[in-house]
Amino acid sequence: MVGMKMLTGALAAAALALVACSPSEGGTARAQAPAAVASADKARHPVSGLEVIDLEVERGSKTLPFKVELAASPEAQSKGLMFRTELGDNEGMLFPSAAPEPRSFWMKNTPLSLDIIFVGADGKISNIAANTVPYSLDSVSSSGFAIAVLELRAGRAKELGIVPGDRVIWQGP
Repeated sequence: MVGMKMLTGALAAAALALVACSPSEGGTARAQAPAAVASADKARHPVSGLEVIDLEVERGSKTLPFKVELAASPEAQSKGLMFRTELGDNEGMLFPSAAPEPRSFWMKNTPLSLDIIFVGADGKISNIAANTVPYSLDSVSSSGFAIAVLELRAGRAKELGIVPGDRVIWQGP
């Protein structure tokens, strides 16, 4: 009986410690799930709130590093870089696909001109739509199946010598 009371007391103390350290929502305390803790550690873009990941373009023996926003959800992919007025030299946005598929983009509500880079199923760049026209409703498409699309500031691919056949590497979806 004493052992049961000690166990009950220890459990109550542990529960109280969890409540005291947990964020509250609407006055109700709740424990933070491990997945939520992990996502809190991920870098987030200050404008979009999307996760920022490392991405590299292998150009021969040269590796070109980028920090890109990960547009992983359908909502994030629909919005993309709409309404954005700035994009740094080594920044971009990555639109991964669940499976290789033909991809098509437009520039609706996008004031920035972009280089839209289509990544084939082999991880290599299949085609680049350079210097897209801001606000255009014309469709820009992949030449074949793509596993991802990378958007960079217009002219950046040419500045860095990025061409079809270069490999794009990132971790994640």
